[in-house]
Amino acid sequence: MSTSLPDNAAIGVFILFFVATILLGSTVRFWRPLLNRRKAATNHSQGEEWGLGGREFGAWVTWFLVGGDFYTAYTVIAVPALVYSTGGFGFFALPYTIIVYPFIFAVMPKLWTIARDGGHATAADIVRARFGSRTLELAVAISGLVAVLPYIALQLIGIRTVVEALGYTGMLPLLFAFVSLAAYTWLGGLHAPALTAFIKDVMIYIAVLAAVIIVPIHLGGYGAMFHAASEHLPAIPGGRVVSQDQTVPYATLALSSAFAAFLYPHTLTGILAAKSADTIRQNAVFLPIYTIVLGLIALLGLMAHAAGIVTTSSSQVVPQLFLAIFPSWFAGFCFAAIAVGALVPASVMAIGAANLIMHNILPRHSESVTGSRLAGLGVKVGALGCVVFLNAKFAIDLQLLGGVIILQTFPALIMGLLPLRLSAPALIGGWASGSLFGLGLCWMDGLKPVHPIAFGGFSASVSTGLLALGVNIVVTMVLGSVIRLALGGFTLHPPATPEHAAAGLTGCYLYI
Repeated sequence: MSTSLPDNAAIGVFILFFVATILLGSTVRFWRPLLNRRKAATNHSQGEEWGLGGREFGAWVTWFLVGGDFYTAYTVIAVPALVYSTGGFGFFALPYTIIVYPFIFAVMPKLWTIARDGGHATAADIVRARFGSRTLELAVAISGLVAVLPYIALQLIGIRTVVEALGYTGMLPLLFAFVSLAAYTWLGGLHAPALTAFIKDVMIYIAVLAAVIIVPIHLGGYGAMFHAASEHLPAIPGGRVVSQDQTVPYATLALSSAFAAFLYPHTLTGILAAKSADTIRQNAVFLPIYTIVLGLIALLGLMAHAAGIVTTSSSQVVPQLFLAIFPSWFAGFCFAAIAVGALVPASVMAIGAANLIMHNILPRHSESVTGSRLAGLGVKVGALGCVVFLNAKFAIDLQLLGGVIILQTFPALIMGLLPLRLSAPALIGGWASGSLFGLGLCWMDGLKPVHPIAFGGFSASVSTGLLALGVNIVVTMVLGSVIRLALGGFTLHPPATPEHAAAGLTGCYLYI
């Protein structure tokens, strides 16, 4: 089936919805007070207001904000593209989102309490208060900053993809994506994505529901769709969804993605902006609704095969499918949904990275809104560089590359909540070892997210991020043991800070 060319109706509808979202977000400081007349007087700094929304978001706004920055162009562009190219392997994103929600419920309220009581705005703030190490604080901040750059790059690719599908080529689509993101974030701060995220979600729901209902009907039903798709994908013996060689990478990618998901600056920013720990728990209960939508979106990759879509760029799979099946004006609406679905989370990502720069890398200027805006702009320029210079085979590889980097903060941030009190020098050594090992493997493998290993007759491809995290933890434990022996054995210490006692982390800590 050949795709129809976009016409003025598609372009007009796209501009209408996309520009309207940018204007709403950019002018939020003018109309937000009209919706919140009863807001209690608070003394939030301007920096905290821009970067964390004053820590005042309730369950409803937090649900859209956290879901909005968790489900991005990764979901709508990258996952269907991977399914289109590899089949069932691309569905690894579903189990990872199932695994992550109990993790949010159990861990994130504790981090929120520590951050609230200590006035912390970033993961690096929490680690500094926990271990009293400026070096470890910088390590965590740099990891978060570097990890989010390819993730923002993925969002820019999402916006560029739909602009290209509208018939524009060259550098114009990428510049359009960059300028629109820069304006939206600069003017609106965190309130912009928080208060326009519901627009993004409604648009995505309409586009996805239309696709999963109308496209199969157009193709003769789901049975005919799956049969047609199977003829274009590699045959897997035994009727398996994934081949035997794909089982281990499927499982390890799901696990490493779950561990990494809420270590990113943007997801953690959404958590820390909540007004209470109970708000976070409520969202952990209801956020799995997004997993259902993710599964439906992933099916678009199979629908594209059934619809006869042939493209040399896997990122164009979903836009070309919409152009082939839907009327031009509705395809334009769907393109706007995809672009807004990239714009909103990319804004939160840039703000989260800017918070790291202003609070941890340049802490003397943490309250400067202009400084935060400039830092966020610099982050977006870095992401633009990732789009131009990183040659990833699949768009999803950019997100998985960020996961390799951000996973190296897991021991300091998450294991640091345990009564096992790790030493800062050991954590720094583990972080450096895991980061160098993981990035080295990524470089050798051409940004592939998995690395082949062989041990004792067992051979499989394993998530690079999980391998690097394993190296990190081993080095941390070994260095901790060396330090312990040098200091004369185990010593017990009370909780390091009042914030940890407030979070229920009472009793003594085993120092290794």
